[in-house]
Amino acid sequence: MTIASASSTATHIALTTLFSAVQDAHLLNSTAGILGWDQETMMPNGGAELRSRQLAQLARLSHETFTTPKMGEYIAAAEDAVRSMPVDCADAVNVREIRRDYDKATKLPSSLIAELAQTGSQAQHAWVEARRDSDFKKFQPWLEKTVKLNIQKAQCLGWPKGGEAWDALADYYEPALTAADVTKVFEPLRARLQKLLDRIRGASKKPSNAFNEFALPIDSQEKFVRYMAKRIGFDFNCGRLDRSAHPFCGGSHSRDVRMTTRYTETCVFDALGSTMHESGHGMYEQGLDFAQSGLPMGSAAGLSVHESQSRMWENQVGRSMHFWKWARPQLSAFFGDACDHFTLEHLYQAANVVEPGLIRVESDEATYNMHVMIRFQLERDMLNGDMAIKDLPGVWNKMYKDYLGVTVPDDRRGCLQDVHWSMGAIGYFPTYTLGTLLAAQLFEKARKDVPGLEEGFTRGEFAPLLSWLRKNVHSEGRRYRLDELCRKVTGEPLSADPMMRHLEAKLLPLYGLE
Repeated sequence: MTIASASSTATHIALTTLFSAVQDAHLLNSTAGILGWDQETMMPNGGAELRSRQLAQLARLSHETFTTPKMGEYIAAAEDAVRSMPVDCADAVNVREIRRDYDKATKLPSSLIAELAQTGSQAQHAWVEARRDSDFKKFQPWLEKTVKLNIQKAQCLGWPKGGEAWDALADYYEPALTAADVTKVFEPLRARLQKLLDRIRGASKKPSNAFNEFALPIDSQEKFVRYMAKRIGFDFNCGRLDRSAHPFCGGSHSRDVRMTTRYTETCVFDALGSTMHESGHGMYEQGLDFAQSGLPMGSAAGLSVHESQSRMWENQVGRSMHFWKWARPQLSAFFGDACDHFTLEHLYQAANVVEPGLIRVESDEATYNMHVMIRFQLERDMLNGDMAIKDLPGVWNKMYKDYLGVTVPDDRRGCLQDVHWSMGAIGYFPTYTLGTLLAAQLFEKARKDVPGLEEGFTRGEFAPLLSWLRKNVHSEGRRYRLDELCRKVTGEPLSADPMMRHLEAKLLPLYGLE
């Protein structure tokens, strides 16, 4: 055996040993993902107590499997093996990101991991009941416990000098993101959005909102949105669409993606918008490399990139005139002649009418990010002790009045509308806005790269966009951070300018403000 071949064999052994161990640990996480989906969609209420213990046990086992000293030895050996490789090759990226995950995980005791998982399961169940009854007090003790545990988690992880606890938690959703970073984006963005909203409020021309208030049977809506998800590219051989209290996308790997949506009889756009959104997540998951399942190169880059995929399909595609030129005739196939009196222009206007409201997932493009900004400030206040949890409903309601000018009538349409905090997902919300910015920037580039992209939507041709995303985003796994990916694909740093161009090009003509 030559020195070169011996070295090659040693490298192969080091990498195979590490990657196999990491993938084995991931099997426990992926199993927990299916149990979590089942809890939200199929599990009877009586299963809640044991389910929380099942999830806690899986979380503990997964954490202990991943954080053994032996795993640290495997990582060190693999780091030696990839030292001479290009830093952005798949093997080197896997090792780099596994090291990052390991260093974070070893700071957390398995007992805390288990308690977070069990509390998250119990809190979600409590949230569903509290939301149903519109009674925050039923959820308050669970939120208090969740925040307390997340503060402990942040303290174990630590955060940058001059930072805060929120930074440590946000790092799980968007690597290296800090509250200071978010504030630098949000403050000028709020001013720009407010200026646009003020112009729209003063407009004499008002688009029709009639289709948003038109009742359609839920069973027909269900068939309609499932068809739409399939047509834009979601593979139902490797995924599902079910109902839940709050739409989400989960599952275990790229060949088993679980989406949910929800329906209201009076507005098919609610179900369509959330389904297009979750399909964007689902198609990203289905576009990840199955051979790399459980490894960083088979995982999403971060939640901001993930949200860019969902927001793009929801907004740049699903609210466009090009999309509705194709989708308008599809209504007849599912709703008969019930929608015949609505013209293409009616549908387009209803999809894009600006109307400050209460519910984030039902909001229009111009006001959506205001909802995110409110949540960002509130979760910082909860973590920093600047607001008592019992005061959340009142503070929430005041901020909605200040930011959006709306009066919150009850807890269900107020602070109980989102599932995230019940899951312990504190630090997640800003990725929605960062993803919205990235979606607009990526879509601008896709239009330049793919001739006739939007014209194809009028014929129901969405594969060119999905193929472009597969090549430029999905295939990259965790190779790049948010801004690195943005610069690589678009040639520019992440910016709010493309999103503002998108909004102004659409909304100013709609409101007669050109």
